[in-house]
Amino acid sequence: MPHTLVLLWLLLLSVVYGQYIHANQTNSGLPYPMLLDVTTEELETGLERGLFTSRDLVNAYIARIHEVNATLNVVTEINPDALSIAAELDAERANGTTRGPLHGMPILIKANIGTADKMSTTAGSFALLGATVPRDSGAATKLREAGVIILGKTNLSQWAYFRSDFSNTTNGWSAYGGQTTGAYYPQQNPSGSSGGSGVASSIGLALATLGSETSGSIMSPSDVSNIVGIKPTVGLTSRALVIPVSERQDSIGPMARTVKDAAYLLQAIAGKDSDDNYTLAQPFENPPDYVGACNYSSLKGKRIGIPRNVITPGEYDGPVLAAFNAAIQIIRRAGATIVDNVNITEYALDKYLNSNNSLMVLEADFVANLPLNYLSKLATNPNNVQNLADVRNFTQTFPPEDYPDRNTGIWDEALALGFNNTSPQFWAAYQENLLVGGSQGILGVLANYSLDALILPTHYSPGLPALVGTPVVTVPLGYNPANTTVVYNERGTLVENAPNIPFGLSFLGTAWSEASLIGFAYAYEQRTMVRDQVQPYLIPQTELADVVSARKTAVYRT
Repeated sequence: MPHTLVLLWLLLLSVVYGQYIHANQTNSGLPYPMLLDVTTEELETGLERGLFTSRDLVNAYIARIHEVNATLNVVTEINPDALSIAAELDAERANGTTRGPLHGMPILIKANIGTADKMSTTAGSFALLGATVPRDSGAATKLREAGVIILGKTNLSQWAYFRSDFSNTTNGWSAYGGQTTGAYYPQQNPSGSSGGSGVASSIGLALATLGSETSGSIMSPSDVSNIVGIKPTVGLTSRALVIPVSERQDSIGPMARTVKDAAYLLQAIAGKDSDDNYTLAQPFENPPDYVGACNYSSLKGKRIGIPRNVITPGEYDGPVLAAFNAAIQIIRRAGATIVDNVNITEYALDKYLNSNNSLMVLEADFVANLPLNYLSKLATNPNNVQNLADVRNFTQTFPPEDYPDRNTGIWDEALALGFNNTSPQFWAAYQENLLVGGSQGILGVLANYSLDALILPTHYSPGLPALVGTPVVTVPLGYNPANTTVVYNERGTLVENAPNIPFGLSFLGTAWSEASLIGFAYAYEQRTMVRDQVQPYLIPQTELADVVSARKTAVYRT
């Protein structure tokens, strides 16, 4: 190309680039933060400086949801009052009042978390469509007290993946919400029942999201969505008016793009609630400073163990294990002592892999907890479902529930038990769970080797902590290479394994050790920044610059 044409081409590029930069800048010349990776502190700074408003944020996130929802099926409902709530919070800020660092921040929550507003709380079932709660759930109450805008609700595996035999349905499917898919490969399995929350957080449909976990439902979606997930100690966050599976294992936790963002959200929702007696066992009057725990030097001098016999490699785990072994070296260079092969006992491993006790405990809890802790408390219940038998009957007779193609196998087993969580048979099974996860399992390992935490690939991390109600934090670790074989599920509808799909690293600890685990995860995250290394295949294009520009143009025209 002649020299003159090269100069003209470079001049054209500079003009186009200059126009783009100008369009993405505020009046003060500062760039608007990009919503795919924006952090709490970046949004707080922009709001405080008046570069944009909470209404702008709500409008931007709603536009982003509309861009991708037909493909990914992530959000089941948008709060019709979100803009008016944002306006109220903007007015508070303008008057010099903020409720905390999350003031005016839009958050999406899982569709099993009760809200006393115009949105439904369905757990993905038509059985609960139109039912209302008498007040906000404990988690929603704390979000509102912190100034959070509850933007909407995310799809989930129906009834938190506790309806059909596990081989008979799919992660991320619900009758009410349809099939959610992940954002890192077309038709990707979103994994775990909080799949909608995981996908929404991963591509910036809100600042962050809330999920719930019984065994893996925060960890697994975070694992494959390239985000941070925190499953708190059972009792750190309230489950009041959250549709339950098990009082002994359910936990509400944050799903965010960075460790610090997850810590901000956990800070907002942690604490005691008289409507959930498990929270009254917290060993502190006020929760620790989880944001302050985000320290680059957190791993220095710590003892980190690896229970290798919990890792049972599958056919496609090669990239995960390679990345995990590389992470061990990073953690060691950060000043930690690695204690390898701190294995759980053979008894615990056998029971963990082969016993049916863990499912029996969940089933017996569900039979009792669903009516007692949720259905009986509803303010309105149009389908008059009073217990699990009623819910099963509705599901089997209402065609949109997709029965019998998706069966009610777990409920059938639960009702056939003939006992609930008050029986001696239940208590024996639950005590075995505590033994397998506790003194013979991860708690025994932590104590016997004087460890500060354990690490595992996230795929292997949820099960044992679930048995004893202890916390786990997952952080991005890596992603599948380009030559990865594409593998579909048994139905042929979801991709289980493929190029570009992320995976995570988990830090496990004792009850109430969230602050330490957050610190360790932060120290690892800041040394690796793995999230930045892989991009979703589908990214919403609406940015704050677009919304602010449109608002200013509309004001100018009027």
